[in-house]
Amino acid sequence: MHRFFIPPQECHNTPLRLGEAEAKHARSVLRLREGDRVVVLNGAGKELLCQAEEVRSDSTTLKIIQENSIAPLPFEITLYQAVTKGKTMDLIIQKATELGAHRVVPVLSERSVPDWDEAKAAAKVEKWRSVCIESIKQCGSAWLPTLEMPMTPSAAIEDARGAEVSLIATLQSDAKHPRTHIDGYEAENGQAPKKLAIWVGPEGDYTPAEINQIRGSALPITLGPLVLRSETAAIYCLAFLNYELQSRP
Repeated sequence: MHRFFIPPQECHNTPLRLGEAEAKHARSVLRLREGDRVVVLNGAGKELLCQAEEVRSDSTTLKIIQENSIAPLPFEITLYQAVTKGKTMDLIIQKATELGAHRVVPVLSERSVPDWDEAKAAAKVEKWRSVCIESIKQCGSAWLPTLEMPMTPSAAIEDARGAEVSLIATLQSDAKHPRTHIDGYEAENGQAPKKLAIWVGPEGDYTPAEINQIRGSALPITLGPLVLRSETAAIYCLAFLNYELQSRP
């Protein structure tokens, strides 16, 4: 069944209406016809089963048949991802969405970031939000991750202070398996952490000064003996944490 996205503030309309781009895609690419059933996601926990009423290239109306409320994951993971070069950041955002990240914070690390002004950063974030939307349509998630404006490492460290466990992927010799830190928190608090932060560096990693700064509040974890690309490290971390936390009460 085809999935579409309509923002929460527009899901109160009767009937629902797809925007021009979505309507054109529905008719010309997906071959949607009157009477077909589709799913509408609002990114805020609602999944709407709908029936297409009028299908045009510039507008499609949908009748709501059933409304489901989908609970969020019982934990929140925030990915503090150093902005990568080229299109790999799009891939990271896509996979973070599919893997249930609650928030993504792009970090303006010294080794990875071009000279972005505010307008350039805002345009990048808008593009990444589109990637998030396409990703929830693909994977069926009713929840759209929060995508923040890019932050400096110092600002991101302050932002991460609300996490119960903060981890940084590193090749440093004292890094431990991530389960060690989760087990330690659970032993001390009687339950697994509900709010986690995971830091992933750019190609070449954060600078030594940035690592020392982040490690003031983040625990070092190892991803094994191999040197992973930034996008691979992000997927590894999110996949492991998602699996590990879903397996605990």
